[in-house]
Amino acid sequence: MARPIPDRDLAAILDAVARHPEGASARRIEEALGGEGPRRTLQYRLRSLVDDGRLDLIGAGQAARYRLPGPNASAAPPSDETTNIVPLSAGGEEVRPYVRQPVEARRPAGYDRAFLDRYRPNETFYLGQVDRDRLSTIGRPQIEAAPAGTYAKQILSRLLIDLAWNSSRLEGNTYSLLDTRRLLDFGEEAEGRAHREAQMILNHKDAIEFLVATADEIGFNRHTILNLHALLANNLLPDPSAVGRLRHIAVGIERSTFHPLEVPQLIAECFDQLLATAAAIEDPFEQAFFVMVQLPYLQPFDDVNKRVSRLAANIPLIKANLSPLSFTDVPGDLYSQATLGVYELNRVDLLRDVFLWAYERSAARYVAVRQSLGEPDPFRLKYRDALREVVGEVVRGAMGRKAASPHIRDRAAAIPATDQEKFVEIAETEVLGLHDGNFARYQIRPAEFAAWRMAWEAGR
Repeated sequence: MARPIPDRDLAAILDAVARHPEGASARRIEEALGGEGPRRTLQYRLRSLVDDGRLDLIGAGQAARYRLPGPNASAAPPSDETTNIVPLSAGGEEVRPYVRQPVEARRPAGYDRAFLDRYRPNETFYLGQVDRDRLSTIGRPQIEAAPAGTYAKQILSRLLIDLAWNSSRLEGNTYSLLDTRRLLDFGEEAEGRAHREAQMILNHKDAIEFLVATADEIGFNRHTILNLHALLANNLLPDPSAVGRLRHIAVGIERSTFHPLEVPQLIAECFDQLLATAAAIEDPFEQAFFVMVQLPYLQPFDDVNKRVSRLAANIPLIKANLSPLSFTDVPGDLYSQATLGVYELNRVDLLRDVFLWAYERSAARYVAVRQSLGEPDPFRLKYRDALREVVGEVVRGAMGRKAASPHIRDRAAAIPATDQEKFVEIAETEVLGLHDGNFARYQIRPAEFAAWRMAWEAGR
């Protein structure tokens, strides 16, 4: 007689599946469970849940997915709920039915370099003039002329959470928004989640901070994109030497008939051509969308290509002090279908629909965010990095009250004399205002904060 399956184990599987309304593969469910136990045990439990009617099985073989049963559940593809959320153009309506077919019903497609060759910067446009004008209107915040990255720095705390969470979610990450906040603010991993998921989100945080902190230096060049990949892929690739390096192996695309380039020399040539083309595009929105189209299509890295493209799309927006693109509320299944349209048909229509809708959504969010934050203090903005450094030094050095004040004054000596007293006042105020809920913004670890607080409260 077969041993009964513990209810808590079945509940964990159902909880993992519930995070993917469009359906989750066995591999994705296994990752959500932390990879615990042999694969055949999971497969047995999935079969049991299907037999009991608690899960629906959609498709077969590698395309098999599991989802919770519902009034519209069937063996058909996912419902059209995403179409109701994201308005589709006539072109998008043409692409979507094709990519929703089973893999075996779609034509094999290889990388076509002519798709890149045909693009002429500032002559060819994936986004029409009307769309570019509208994005420029809604994406330009009402701020005075300022150095590159100023706007992104003003909303950085919100951007870190929004973009890290949404971009990870589009990769199947099961962290909730609240889980993501706890991880980024306190370094607390969510219980029952794979360490890989936490690593993915933390990598996004590092990559976003890299783009914002070096906004006046980044661009579509090898240094920026390779380092962006290195940050996003950190501790996630089977081959650590592949982090921040172009691909030297053949790769496949899950649930796709697309076969990327395999010759390393051609990958490098097309990568450099792609970057040169992107750098020559004058319109920041066209630049952003071009990279979202062409970089994943080339698949220049062993993995993490779409993540690189989503963050790279923000480079021209950050540099031009435009609202960033955080992919808020973008349906995961529609985004996947849109990228398949590029891979297998070289059609950008569906991805353009997603891009336009997502940007309007993001821009509206950051208008509201900035209003809630109020106008930033220009002095704090000017010395943002110096203030963060000195507060961090006080905490990491476990300085008590007697040591902190002279240290802050020593650091203030490095800035113009007219600003020194105010700098000291603000820095001391920041130190006095530290608590469990805000120390992470100074890149302080929980253990460092705890040690500092003991010294501070002891009055040393």
